[in-house]
Amino acid sequence: MKLIYSLLAATLLSGAAIAQEKTEKEKKSMAIVISPDEVGIEKTDEKKEEKTFEMEYVMFDLGINSIHDKTDYTSTEAKNFLKVENTAKNQYLFSQRTAKAVNVNIWPVMAKWRVAKGKNQKVYLSSGLGLQIYNFRFNKNISYVSEPNPGVIMDSINFSKNKLGITYLSVPLMATFKTRVSSKTWLVYGVGVTGGYRIDSWTKQKSTERGKDKNHDKFNFADFNTCLTAEIGLSGYFRLYGSYQVTALHENALDQHPFAIGIRLGGM
Repeated sequence: MKLIYSLLAATLLSGAAIAQEKTEKEKKSMAIVISPDEVGIEKTDEKKEEKTFEMEYVMFDLGINSIHDKTDYTSTEAKNFLKVENTAKNQYLFSQRTAKAVNVNIWPVMAKWRVAKGKNQKVYLSSGLGLQIYNFRFNKNISYVSEPNPGVIMDSINFSKNKLGITYLSVPLMATFKTRVSSKTWLVYGVGVTGGYRIDSWTKQKSTERGKDKNHDKFNFADFNTCLTAEIGLSGYFRLYGSYQVTALHENALDQHPFAIGIRLGGM
């Protein structure tokens, strides 16, 4: 996790140093001026055409995440996985403190291709590599265990902080559209898909009895995930994003699907 937090810090610092790229950039050029008063050369400002292929740097998502639970809690697999009282074997076992359940996505570099361009419409395809990070904050005193078998237990103590974190190395593929809504304003919206590989999963718990306790393990989570994504906003003003994981969070037993919504900083 130290590597992940170092990358996050470096990305934020880079974002502060790199201004968001415009679809049109100003450049200086030379012009010959001939008038009754003077003959000479002066610098003028002109617009540079947007390139068909460009690199976008430091796109950062910050939002909240939760779980869409489709588990059949009457199944034998679910009953065996949940090592709690029978009355607690339901979706409410995983209720969350939504305001503290944070999703962070970091996209250091994105490549974009403009595949269509009109006076009032532009279409792009983009892809890159980044990190998708879920942080789930549970209300109940549950703990994920791996030994002797993976499962979830109800702990014997009260946690002041009970968090599950999962990090994926992700590759997005986005189709983004820009529609002119005024002379200088563009509506931005898009859809896409991301494929990820789980590079870390951990629990972080805080209590009076045990202090701070952090445990990294697989915990029965699937190694790969696939998410549907969407975004909408006004270019140069704000961007909102949403994602839904279509693959199950666990390898078996539980059929849970994370989703997230939030604000997007940077991007095309």
